[in-house]
Amino acid sequence: MSSRARPSVGSARSGPSVGSARSREPARTDAGWRDTVTAASDLALLGIVTTVAALPLVTLGAAVASASTAVREFCDDERLPSLTDGLHRLRRGLLPGLAASVVGAGVTVLLLLNASALARGVVPGGAPLLVGAVAVGLLWAGFAALTIVEVGVRGGEGWLEAARSAWRTSLARPWVPIALGPVVAIAALLGLVLPFLAPVLVGYALFALHVTARRLHAT
Repeated sequence: MSSRARPSVGSARSGPSVGSARSREPARTDAGWRDTVTAASDLALLGIVTTVAALPLVTLGAAVASASTAVREFCDDERLPSLTDGLHRLRRGLLPGLAASVVGAGVTVLLLLNASALARGVVPGGAPLLVGAVAVGLLWAGFAALTIVEVGVRGGEGWLEAARSAWRTSLARPWVPIALGPVVAIAALLGLVLPFLAPVLVGYALFALHVTARRLHAT
Protein backbone atom coordinates (compact mmCIF):
# COMPACT_ATOMS: atom_id res chain seq x y z
CA MET A 1 0.00 0.00 0.00
CA SER A 2 1.55 3.26 -1.14
CA SER A 3 1.71 6.09 1.29
CA ARG A 4 1.11 9.71 0.35
CA ALA A 5 3.75 12.22 1.16
CA ARG A 6 2.40 14.58 3.71
CA PRO A 7 3.59 18.13 3.88
CA SER A 8 5.46 18.78 7.05
CA VAL A 9 4.10 21.19 9.65
CA GLY A 10 7.02 23.49 9.05
CA SER A 11 6.45 23.67 5.30
CA ALA A 12 2.70 24.15 5.69
CA ARG A 13 3.07 27.00 8.11
CA SER A 14 6.10 28.56 6.64
CA GLY A 15 5.56 32.07 5.24
CA PRO A 16 7.84 34.03 3.04
CA SER A 17 11.43 32.99 3.42
CA VAL A 18 14.03 35.18 5.04
CA GLY A 19 15.68 35.60 1.67
CA SER A 20 12.50 36.87 0.04
CA ALA A 21 11.88 39.23 2.93
CA ARG A 22 15.36 40.61 2.56
CA SER A 23 14.91 40.95 -1.17
CA ARG A 24 12.05 43.39 -0.55
CA GLU A 25 14.08 45.60 1.77
CA PRO A 26 16.08 47.30 -1.01
CA ALA A 27 12.82 48.04 -2.83
CA ARG A 28 11.38 49.72 0.25
CA THR A 29 14.62 51.62 0.76
CA ASP A 30 14.67 52.78 -2.85
CA ALA A 31 11.06 53.91 -2.58
CA GLY A 32 11.89 55.82 0.60
CA TRP A 33 14.77 57.63 -1.06
CA ARG A 34 12.62 58.47 -4.07
CA ASP A 35 9.89 59.86 -1.82
CA THR A 36 12.42 61.94 0.10
CA VAL A 37 13.96 63.36 -3.07
CA THR A 38 10.51 64.10 -4.49
CA ALA A 39 9.44 65.91 -1.32
CA ALA A 40 12.66 67.92 -1.24
CA SER A 41 12.23 68.88 -4.88
CA ASP A 42 8.61 69.92 -4.35
CA LEU A 43 9.53 72.13 -1.38
CA ALA A 44 12.43 73.67 -3.26
CA LEU A 45 10.17 74.44 -6.23
CA LEU A 46 7.59 75.93 -3.87
CA GLY A 47 10.25 78.21 -2.40
CA ILE A 48 11.36 79.39 -5.84
CA VAL A 49 7.78 80.08 -6.97
CA THR A 50 7.04 81.93 -3.72
CA THR A 51 10.15 84.08 -4.11
CA VAL A 52 9.23 85.00 -7.69
CA ALA A 53 5.65 85.80 -6.63
CA ALA A 54 6.93 88.03 -3.81
CA LEU A 55 9.35 90.05 -5.97
CA PRO A 56 6.91 92.95 -6.53
CA LEU A 57 6.93 93.34 -2.69
CA VAL A 58 3.25 94.32 -2.63
CA THR A 59 2.52 90.62 -3.15
CA LEU A 60 4.83 89.49 -0.34
CA GLY A 61 2.13 88.78 2.24
CA ALA A 62 -0.15 87.03 -0.23
CA ALA A 63 2.71 84.91 -1.56
CA VAL A 64 3.75 83.84 1.94
CA ALA A 65 0.15 83.05 2.91
CA SER A 66 -0.39 80.96 -0.23
CA ALA A 67 2.90 79.11 0.33
CA SER A 68 2.08 78.46 3.98
CA THR A 69 -1.26 76.98 2.96
CA ALA A 70 0.49 74.78 0.40
CA VAL A 71 2.94 73.52 3.03
CA ARG A 72 0.07 72.80 5.40
CA GLU A 73 -1.61 70.68 2.74
CA PHE A 74 1.73 69.01 2.06
CA CYS A 75 2.05 68.09 5.74
CA ASP A 76 -1.48 66.69 5.77
CA ASP A 77 -1.69 64.94 2.38
CA GLU A 78 1.99 64.65 1.33
CA ARG A 79 1.28 66.57 -1.86
CA LEU A 80 1.27 70.21 -2.90
CA PRO A 81 -1.82 71.92 -4.31
CA SER A 82 -2.00 72.77 -7.97
CA LEU A 83 -0.55 75.98 -9.36
CA THR A 84 -4.08 77.13 -10.19
CA ASP A 85 -5.12 76.87 -6.55
CA GLY A 86 -2.01 78.74 -5.48
CA LEU A 87 -2.63 81.58 -7.91
CA HIS A 88 -6.24 81.80 -6.78
CA ARG A 89 -5.15 82.14 -3.15
CA LEU A 90 -2.54 84.69 -4.19
CA ARG A 91 -5.09 86.93 -5.90
CA ARG A 92 -7.57 86.56 -3.06
CA GLY A 93 -5.01 87.49 -0.42
CA LEU A 94 -3.39 90.52 -2.05
CA LEU A 95 -4.95 93.29 0.06
CA PRO A 96 -4.91 91.48 3.44
CA GLY A 97 -1.38 90.28 2.73
CA LEU A 98 -0.23 93.81 1.86
CA ALA A 99 -1.40 95.14 5.22
CA ALA A 100 0.22 92.24 7.08
CA SER A 101 3.53 92.61 5.24
CA VAL A 102 3.66 96.37 5.95
CA VAL A 103 3.13 95.81 9.68
CA GLY A 104 5.58 92.90 9.81
CA ALA A 105 8.26 94.70 7.83
CA GLY A 106 7.85 97.85 9.92
CA VAL A 107 8.34 96.05 13.23
CA THR A 108 11.26 94.05 11.85
CA VAL A 109 13.05 97.15 10.55
CA LEU A 110 12.62 98.94 13.87
CA LEU A 111 14.07 96.00 15.79
CA LEU A 112 17.00 95.70 13.38
CA LEU A 113 17.75 99.44 13.61
CA ASN A 114 17.64 99.27 17.40
CA ALA A 115 20.00 96.27 17.51
CA SER A 116 22.35 97.94 15.00
CA ALA A 117 22.46 101.15 17.05
CA LEU A 118 23.25 99.19 20.21
CA ALA A 119 25.96 97.18 18.45
CA ARG A 120 27.63 100.34 17.09
CA GLY A 121 27.44 102.11 20.42
CA VAL A 122 25.21 104.87 19.10
CA VAL A 123 22.68 104.10 21.83
CA PRO A 124 24.03 103.62 25.36
CA GLY A 125 23.42 100.31 27.05
CA GLY A 126 26.23 98.09 25.90
CA ALA A 127 26.18 94.32 25.71
CA PRO A 128 23.30 93.67 28.15
CA LEU A 129 20.85 95.75 26.14
CA LEU A 130 22.16 94.25 22.90
CA VAL A 131 21.52 90.74 24.21
CA GLY A 132 18.05 91.84 25.26
CA ALA A 133 17.39 93.33 21.82
CA VAL A 134 18.47 90.10 20.14
CA ALA A 135 16.21 88.09 22.44
CA VAL A 136 13.27 90.36 21.65
CA GLY A 137 14.04 90.02 17.95
CA LEU A 138 14.03 86.23 18.17
CA LEU A 139 10.71 86.30 20.03
CA TRP A 140 9.26 88.59 17.38
CA ALA A 141 10.53 86.28 14.65
CA GLY A 142 8.94 83.31 16.43
CA PHE A 143 5.63 85.14 16.83
CA ALA A 144 5.63 86.22 13.18
CA ALA A 145 6.46 82.67 12.10
CA LEU A 146 3.63 81.27 14.20
CA THR A 147 1.27 83.80 12.63
CA ILE A 148 2.33 82.62 9.17
CA VAL A 149 1.69 79.02 10.21
CA GLU A 150 -1.74 79.98 11.51
CA VAL A 151 -2.56 81.72 8.23
CA GLY A 152 -1.67 78.51 6.44
CA VAL A 153 -4.01 76.58 8.72
CA ARG A 154 -6.78 79.01 7.72
CA GLY A 155 -6.30 78.50 4.01
CA GLY A 156 -4.26 81.66 3.44
CA GLU A 157 -6.84 84.02 4.91
CA GLY A 158 -7.50 85.82 8.17
CA TRP A 159 -4.19 87.48 9.07
CA LEU A 160 -5.72 89.32 12.02
CA GLU A 161 -7.31 86.21 13.48
CA ALA A 162 -4.10 84.30 12.82
CA ALA A 163 -2.13 86.92 14.76
CA ARG A 164 -4.61 86.74 17.63
CA SER A 165 -4.35 82.96 17.71
CA ALA A 166 -0.55 83.17 17.61
CA TRP A 167 -0.63 85.66 20.49
CA ARG A 168 -2.83 83.39 22.58
CA THR A 169 -0.56 80.45 21.86
CA SER A 170 2.52 82.49 22.73
CA LEU A 171 1.02 83.40 26.11
CA ALA A 172 -0.18 79.88 26.88
CA ARG A 173 2.87 78.05 25.46
CA PRO A 174 5.79 80.50 25.22
CA TRP A 175 8.17 77.74 24.17
CA VAL A 176 6.49 77.69 20.75
CA PRO A 177 7.72 81.13 19.56
CA ILE A 178 10.98 80.49 21.41
CA ALA A 179 11.46 77.37 19.26
CA LEU A 180 10.31 78.98 16.01
CA GLY A 181 12.50 82.07 16.32
CA PRO A 182 15.82 80.24 15.81
CA VAL A 183 14.35 78.44 12.78
CA VAL A 184 13.73 81.80 11.14
CA ALA A 185 17.14 83.10 12.23
CA ILE A 186 19.00 80.08 10.83
CA ALA A 187 17.13 80.28 7.52
CA ALA A 188 17.84 84.03 7.27
CA LEU A 189 21.53 83.52 8.09
CA LEU A 190 21.88 80.78 5.48
CA GLY A 191 20.14 83.01 2.95
CA LEU A 192 22.63 85.81 3.65
CA VAL A 193 25.66 83.52 3.48
CA LEU A 194 24.39 81.57 0.44
CA PRO A 195 22.11 84.02 -1.39
CA PHE A 196 21.76 81.75 -4.42
CA LEU A 197 20.01 79.22 -2.15
CA ALA A 198 17.67 81.76 -0.56
CA PRO A 199 14.65 80.94 -2.79
CA VAL A 200 15.02 77.23 -2.07
CA LEU A 201 15.34 77.88 1.66
CA VAL A 202 11.93 79.58 1.69
CA GLY A 203 10.13 76.30 1.07
CA TYR A 204 12.27 74.37 3.53
CA ALA A 205 11.87 77.04 6.22
CA LEU A 206 8.08 77.03 5.88
CA PHE A 207 8.06 73.25 6.14
CA ALA A 208 10.27 73.38 9.24
CA LEU A 209 7.97 75.96 10.85
CA HIS A 210 4.85 73.90 10.23
CA VAL A 211 6.45 70.68 11.46
CA THR A 212 7.87 72.34 14.57
CA ALA A 213 4.59 74.02 15.44
CA ARG A 214 2.70 70.77 14.93
CA ARG A 215 5.10 68.78 17.11
CA LEU A 216 4.73 71.36 19.85
CA HIS A 217 0.93 71.01 19.54
CA ALA A 218 0.52 74.63 18.59
CA THR A 219 -1.63 73.98 15.49
